[in-house]
Amino acid sequence: MSTSTKTPTSKHPLYRGIRCRSRKWVSEIREPRKTTRIWLGTYATPEMAAAAYDVAALSLKGCHAELNFPDLAGSYPMPASLEPAFIRSAAEAAAELVKCSDVVRPTGGVEFVDEEAIFGMPNLLIDMADGMMISPPPEVGNDGPSVVDSSDSDNLWSY
Repeated sequence: MSTSTKTPTSKHPLYRGIRCRSRKWVSEIREPRKTTRIWLGTYATPEMAAAAYDVAALSLKGCHAELNFPDLAGSYPMPASLEPAFIRSAAEAAAELVKCSDVVRPTGGVEFVDEEAIFGMPNLLIDMADGMMISPPPEVGNDGPSVVDSSDSDNLWSY
Protein backbone atom coordinates (compact mmCIF):
# COMPACT_ATOMS: atom_id res chain seq x y z
CA MET A 1 0.00 0.00 0.00
CA SER A 2 1.54 3.28 -1.05
CA THR A 3 1.10 6.46 0.86
CA SER A 4 0.63 9.59 -1.17
CA THR A 5 1.47 12.89 0.42
CA LYS A 6 -0.49 15.83 -0.79
CA THR A 7 1.41 19.07 -0.98
CA PRO A 8 -0.59 22.20 -0.32
CA THR A 9 -1.33 23.98 -3.57
CA SER A 10 -0.80 27.70 -4.01
CA LYS A 11 -3.47 27.98 -6.72
CA HIS A 12 -6.51 30.06 -5.88
CA PRO A 13 -9.65 27.90 -5.42
CA LEU A 14 -11.88 30.38 -7.26
CA TYR A 15 -9.85 32.24 -9.88
CA ARG A 16 -8.12 30.83 -12.95
CA GLY A 17 -4.53 31.59 -13.92
CA ILE A 18 -3.28 32.85 -10.57
CA ARG A 19 -1.39 31.50 -7.58
CA CYS A 20 0.01 32.73 -4.29
CA ARG A 21 3.74 33.25 -4.03
CA SER A 22 5.34 34.85 -0.97
CA ARG A 23 2.05 36.41 0.19
CA LYS A 24 1.58 38.04 -3.22
CA TRP A 25 -0.55 36.88 -6.13
CA VAL A 26 1.08 36.08 -9.44
CA SER A 27 -0.57 35.60 -12.80
CA GLU A 28 0.59 33.85 -15.94
CA ILE A 29 -0.98 32.24 -18.98
CA ARG A 30 0.12 29.57 -21.42
CA GLU A 31 0.21 30.62 -25.04
CA PRO A 32 -2.17 28.57 -27.23
CA ARG A 33 -0.52 25.70 -29.10
CA LYS A 34 2.85 26.46 -27.46
CA THR A 35 4.67 25.30 -24.34
CA THR A 36 5.69 28.82 -23.33
CA ARG A 37 3.97 30.99 -20.79
CA ILE A 38 3.50 34.73 -20.62
CA TRP A 39 4.30 36.19 -17.22
CA LEU A 40 1.61 38.75 -16.38
CA GLY A 41 2.96 40.08 -13.12
CA THR A 42 2.79 40.04 -9.34
CA TYR A 43 -0.17 41.69 -7.61
CA ALA A 44 -1.33 42.56 -4.11
CA THR A 45 -4.78 40.92 -4.34
CA PRO A 46 -6.14 37.82 -6.07
CA GLU A 47 -8.74 39.97 -7.87
CA MET A 48 -6.03 42.09 -9.50
CA ALA A 49 -4.14 38.99 -10.66
CA ALA A 50 -7.39 37.45 -11.94
CA ALA A 51 -8.21 40.58 -13.95
CA ALA A 52 -4.72 40.47 -15.48
CA TYR A 53 -5.33 36.85 -16.48
CA ASP A 54 -8.71 37.80 -18.00
CA VAL A 55 -7.12 40.38 -20.33
CA ALA A 56 -4.50 37.89 -21.48
CA ALA A 57 -7.09 35.15 -21.97
CA LEU A 58 -9.34 37.46 -24.00
CA SER A 59 -6.51 38.59 -26.23
CA LEU A 60 -5.14 35.06 -26.81
CA LYS A 61 -8.32 32.96 -26.87
CA GLY A 62 -10.99 35.50 -27.87
CA CYS A 63 -14.63 34.75 -27.14
CA HIS A 64 -13.76 31.16 -26.13
CA ALA A 65 -11.78 32.31 -23.08
CA GLU A 66 -12.97 31.26 -19.65
CA LEU A 67 -12.90 34.46 -17.63
CA ASN A 68 -12.79 35.14 -13.92
CA PHE A 69 -14.95 38.26 -14.28
CA PRO A 70 -17.03 37.92 -17.46
CA ASP A 71 -19.11 41.00 -16.59
CA LEU A 72 -16.01 43.20 -16.84
CA ALA A 73 -14.87 41.90 -20.24
CA GLY A 74 -16.07 45.01 -22.08
CA SER A 75 -14.22 47.39 -19.78
CA TYR A 76 -10.80 45.71 -20.00
CA PRO A 77 -8.05 47.40 -22.01
CA MET A 78 -6.96 45.30 -24.98
CA PRO A 79 -3.34 44.99 -26.09
CA ALA A 80 -2.20 46.63 -29.32
CA SER A 81 -0.76 43.32 -30.54
CA LEU A 82 -0.33 39.73 -29.38
CA GLU A 83 3.29 40.29 -28.35
CA PRO A 84 3.90 39.28 -24.71
CA ALA A 85 5.05 42.80 -23.78
CA PHE A 86 1.79 44.33 -25.04
CA ILE A 87 -0.32 41.66 -23.33
CA ARG A 88 1.59 42.22 -20.06
CA SER A 89 1.04 45.97 -20.31
CA ALA A 90 -2.71 45.59 -20.87
CA ALA A 91 -2.89 43.07 -18.02
CA GLU A 92 -1.23 45.53 -15.64
CA ALA A 93 -3.71 48.23 -16.70
CA ALA A 94 -6.64 45.89 -16.03
CA ALA A 95 -5.24 45.05 -12.59
CA GLU A 96 -5.04 48.76 -11.77
CA LEU A 97 -8.62 49.20 -13.00
CA VAL A 98 -9.79 46.48 -10.59
CA LYS A 99 -7.66 47.92 -7.77
CA CYS A 100 -9.29 51.34 -8.13
CA SER A 101 -12.85 50.04 -8.44
CA ASP A 102 -15.10 48.16 -6.05
CA VAL A 103 -17.15 46.36 -8.70
CA VAL A 104 -15.42 42.97 -8.58
CA ARG A 105 -17.35 40.10 -7.01
CA PRO A 106 -16.36 36.46 -7.19
CA THR A 107 -18.49 34.63 -9.76
CA GLY A 108 -18.33 31.26 -8.19
CA GLY A 109 -19.48 32.24 -4.71
CA VAL A 110 -22.87 33.08 -3.33
CA GLU A 111 -23.28 36.70 -2.34
CA PHE A 112 -25.13 37.34 0.93
CA VAL A 113 -28.15 39.60 0.60
CA ASP A 114 -29.69 40.91 3.80
CA GLU A 115 -33.41 41.05 3.02
CA GLU A 116 -34.19 42.32 6.50
CA ALA A 117 -32.12 45.45 5.89
CA ILE A 118 -33.45 45.94 2.34
CA PHE A 119 -37.12 45.79 3.33
CA GLY A 120 -36.66 47.57 6.67
CA MET A 121 -37.98 44.62 8.67
CA PRO A 122 -35.40 43.66 11.30
CA ASN A 123 -37.42 40.65 12.51
CA LEU A 124 -38.66 39.41 9.13
CA LEU A 125 -37.64 35.77 9.58
CA ILE A 126 -38.78 35.63 13.20
CA ASP A 127 -42.17 37.11 12.28
CA MET A 128 -42.53 34.60 9.44
CA ALA A 129 -41.74 31.72 11.79
CA ASP A 130 -44.23 33.01 14.34
CA GLY A 131 -46.87 33.21 11.62
CA MET A 132 -46.46 29.52 10.87
CA MET A 133 -47.22 28.64 14.49
CA ILE A 134 -50.62 30.35 14.62
CA SER A 135 -53.58 28.01 14.99
CA PRO A 136 -56.33 28.19 12.36
CA PRO A 137 -58.93 30.89 12.89
CA PRO A 138 -62.37 29.88 14.01
CA GLU A 139 -65.01 30.02 11.30
CA VAL A 140 -67.93 32.26 12.06
CA GLY A 141 -71.24 30.83 10.92
CA ASN A 142 -74.95 31.56 11.47
CA ASP A 143 -74.96 30.01 14.91
CA GLY A 144 -71.82 31.86 16.22
CA PRO A 145 -68.14 31.04 16.24
CA SER A 146 -67.20 27.40 15.98
CA VAL A 147 -64.12 25.43 15.06
CA VAL A 148 -64.67 23.73 11.71
CA ASP A 149 -64.06 20.02 11.40
CA SER A 150 -61.26 19.57 8.86
CA SER A 151 -62.93 16.54 7.28
CA ASP A 152 -65.68 18.55 5.56
CA SER A 153 -63.67 21.68 4.88
CA ASP A 154 -61.12 22.33 2.15
CA ASN A 155 -58.96 25.10 3.56
CA LEU A 156 -55.32 25.72 4.29
CA TRP A 157 -55.29 23.80 7.57
CA SER A 158 -56.94 20.68 6.23
CA TYR A 159 -53.72 19.19 4.82
